[in-house]
Formats: sequence, C-alpha cells, structure tokens
Amino acid sequence: MADVKDQEKTLTVPEADTEPKTAPAPFGGGTEEPPKKRKKLSRKARRRIIRLIILLALLGGGAYGVKHFMGGENEMQSEAITDTVGYGSITSTVEGSGITKAKNSESFSAPIAGTITQVLVSEGDQVTAGTPLFVIDSEDARTAVDKARKEVESAQKSVQNYEKQIADLRKKLEGLNLKAGYSGKLLEAVTLNPGDTISAGDKVAVLADDTRLRLTQYYSYAYEGALYVGQTVDVSIPSLMSSIPGTVEAVHMVSRITPEGTKLYSADILVDNQGALSAEMAASATVTANGETVYPYEPGKLEYYRTGDLKAEISGKVISSDLVDYLQVTEGQILVRIDGEDSESEITELQQEMLSAQESLAQTQETLETAQKNLAACSPSATIDGTVIGLTAKPGDEVVASTAILTIADTSQLIVNATVDERNVSYVKAGMPVDLNQWDEAMGMGTVDTVSLSSTVNNGVATYPMTIALDNTEGTFQVNSYVDYNITASQNDNCLLLPLQSVRTVSTEEGDSLQVVYVQSDTEPENMVEGVIADEEIPEGYYPIEVEIGISDNYNVEIRSGVEEGMVVFTQMQMSDSWG
Repeated sequence: MADVKDQEKTLTVPEADTEPKTAPAPFGGGTEEPPKKRKKLSRKARRRIIRLIILLALLGGGAYGVKHFMGGENEMQSEAITDTVGYGSITSTVEGSGITKAKNSESFSAPIAGTITQVLVSEGDQVTAGTPLFVIDSEDARTAVDKARKEVESAQKSVQNYEKQIADLRKKLEGLNLKAGYSGKLLEAVTLNPGDTISAGDKVAVLADDTRLRLTQYYSYAYEGALYVGQTVDVSIPSLMSSIPGTVEAVHMVSRITPEGTKLYSADILVDNQGALSAEMAASATVTANGETVYPYEPGKLEYYRTGDLKAEISGKVISSDLVDYLQVTEGQILVRIDGEDSESEITELQQEMLSAQESLAQTQETLETAQKNLAACSPSATIDGTVIGLTAKPGDEVVASTAILTIADTSQLIVNATVDERNVSYVKAGMPVDLNQWDEAMGMGTVDTVSLSSTVNNGVATYPMTIALDNTEGTFQVNSYVDYNITASQNDNCLLLPLQSVRTVSTEEGDSLQVVYVQSDTEPENMVEGVIADEEIPEGYYPIEVEIGISDNYNVEIRSGVEEGMVVFTQMQMSDSWG
C-alpha cells in the first residue's frame, strides 16, 4: 500500500497553457478558446502507473479466488441418475482362484524322539498302500509302551477288586431280603416281629411248590412199554370224585416184587394244580394201551413237586415279615426284610471309588493305545497309493516328536478350495463344469465336488465354501499351485434387466424387509409399497415398487416381476458444482 500512496503522489494534473491560442473561427464567425495542452509524463511516472495496474489486477484475482473457495456464488447441485427397464441377456458367474491340493494325501511325522535308521523311499517315488517308508529307532517309544502296559494292568486289578467287594456286598444285601425261590405255599412258618433278631441259617418256613403235584405209580412188567415219557394219562382223584389229565414225567425200570410174586416198574406222573389239589390226596393213574386199560398195582398219594427250607442268609434285626402258613407266594417275592443300611452305604462308597478306578483305567488304556501307535508309527507304511513328496529326512538324523518327514499324495485327483457368495450359491450344484486356467492360459476343466450349507459372513456378505475336483491323471496341474476358476452359475438370454444399484433392500414401518425399485410416475402406482423407511434422498416423482430378482452379474440384475419394459427407474443421486 506504500507503493500505491507513492504513485498517487507522483500523479499530476496537467496545467493550463499560459499562451492563449487563436482557434479558427466557427462558421458563425465567432471565436473559440483553444484546448489546454497536457503535460507529458516522465518515463519513471509511466513505470509506476504500469506497476499499479498489475497490482490491482492481482488483488482482483485473489479476491475472486477467495470468493470461490469461501463459497461465493458456487453451489453443489444434486442430479437424479435414472435407467430404463429393458430386455437383455445375463450370465451369473463365480470366479476366483485357489491352490490345488491332493484330494487324498497322508503326512508322516516322527511320533516320538529317536534316530532315523532307514529311509526306504525317495522324493517323487510312486508307492502303493503297504509300502514301508522309514524306520525310527526310539528307546522312548518302547519305554512308553512298557510303562503304559504296567499301569493298565494295575488299574485293571483295582477295578476287579472293587467289583468283587461290591458283588460280595450285594450278595449280602440279597440275603437281607429273604425271597421265595419259586412259587408255592408256605408251611411251618415262624412268627417274626419287627425288631426281632435273626441269625444266619435260621429256618423260618418251608416252601412247598404246589403249582404241580407228583404221583408215583407201579405197573406190571406185563405192560412194559405201555407208558413212556410225555404220555398223557388219566388220573383219578377219589376225594374229588373226578379225573384229571396227567403227564408221564419219568419211567423207572425198577424191580419191585409184590407178595404175589408180580414184578413191577414205576412211573412218575405230574398233575397241574388249579387250586383244588393238595399233598397226601389218594390218586391213581390209568392208561390205554393196545385197546386195553392198564391199571396201577395200587393207588398212590399226591406229593408236592418240590419243597425247600427258607433260611436266613445273614444275621440282623427284622424290619418286616410276611411269613404265614399256607400263604401262596410267587417267585422272587420278599418274605422277610432285615436291616442292611450299613451295607448299602458301603456299596455306594465302593461304587464311587470303582467309578474313579474305571476312569483311571480308561485313561491308562488310552495312554497305552497312544504309546503302541507311536511305536508302530516308528516303522510306518503307506496307506494309499500315491507320490512321495516333501521328503526331509535321511538315515542318521536325530528327530523330535512331530518332525515332518514326508507326505504321500495321490496327485491323480486334485481339489481346489473355493467360495461362492449368497447370490449364486443356490445355482451352484455338485457336478457343474468349471473352467480352469493358469497365467491366463486355459488348463482344462474341473467339476464342482461339494457345496457347503454353512456360511461365513464378512462385511455383510455371506459366502459358502465349495470344493472343485480336478482329474489330473495326465499330470497337467502341479500340486500346491494357484489356478483360476470360472463357473457359469446361471444364464438367461431374454429377461428384464436393471443395474444392480437401482434395486434396494428397504424396511417398512411394519417391520418387513423388501427389495424395491423406485419407478418414475406422474401419480402413485397401484402397486406402490406403503410405509417404506427411506435412508437416502429419493427424488420426487419416484415411487417404491416391490420386485422379485433373479440372477445377477457384476453390473446388472434380472428382474422377474414387479416392473415392465420401458419403465424409468431411479438409480442414484449424482452431485455436481454450479457457479453463479
């Protein structure tokens, strides 16, 4: 500004000429005062004026720039970008890359520390299942097996000891509850009251099995062969004045001589008891043989099928007793209860201790199995046919547990781990062809092997793992190399299309989630979605219409329903600068 003031000082107003000039006379004959003469500026003054003009121009440009950056008259304006629904073709593809891996492979590592004494294969060898691979000499492996085996034996003895103790106590407890060994009738029952003391071996009753009764009859040898086991006979019971069927249980060819000199043999006959029969009843059994009735030498008496004494098996105090003469009982029925609380508590404690012993046994057995597997793994054989890869050991090498030694890989069948996104997963099926290439060079075809139903979500997009199978019998692909894949998931050659960004997923006031496009219209369409919650600027004249979408590519999406060809839809807002 100092220069400006300086320039202002140097500017001078031209002075009037002191010598008047006579101007030519006008047509009217009058005179006119001659114009004043301007004083000529110096060179220095002219340079100052030029600098002043340049400075003013610079100041004006700076002010314009400040005005531009401070807002000035420039304004940001938004413009709606639209698109038109039209027919076209679309192909949905799944692309990516992955590493080839052998579909079947097995890796071998040192199971335990030791020294490699033999390597029986070489890198690249083709081997078959059962081929020996290498040998590791490991004292640690042998020691581990011996130690684990001794621990198993000790644990087994401990469990067996507990089992015996529990079995003995259970037997003791079974004696506490005196039971009927078979169905029958009680006889000679002893009266026992709660609190009475009973000793082991005390007889408390006789149990007679009267469900069947036995009758022994004697017949003359003149009728030898007339009776045989299983034969049905007629048993007469005089006291009941009736006859019932019986069955020959046994025939004894004894030699009983009667006072009359007749030689007799015997037969045991069983009769089912329906409740009216009892021991000591007189009875006789006849049989028909060759049209003749065979009678016994004399009547006999019915006997209980079997009888036995009920005795206490353990000493104790009586808790309860159901002993009553002539009481009908069933097999296993408890007749006398004796206090056995202490024994039951002891069994519970032993069971808990045995459970711990069994768990310890299981652990020692697992340890033994692991030790035996480690020892066997010191001299492994191939379990599959394949190629030896990754061989890293040689005889004499000292190795520690888990040291990788080699891998057997079946390189004839490879797989590639890949993923497919949620848009295309429903179209990708096992068996679909896959184009494969490396370094932009087509390498062949593969097929989709598996598609998982479990997804992983990253950045809001769900992807599903899949595997691609490659037939590599010709050796086209190298194991552990990258390949690019391309799958045509789906294709439609004549469908309605729209850009991907024109389809929006929105929520409604009712909580529904819909896919819509905003269609241009002068009035609200009849199928307009009501209550859409918009989270972006939607220009006027565009209304939400629900659509059903199909396949998509990187740019467009198939529209299956909701809009028609020729409709104009809103895509996005574009911002632009405007200067006033």
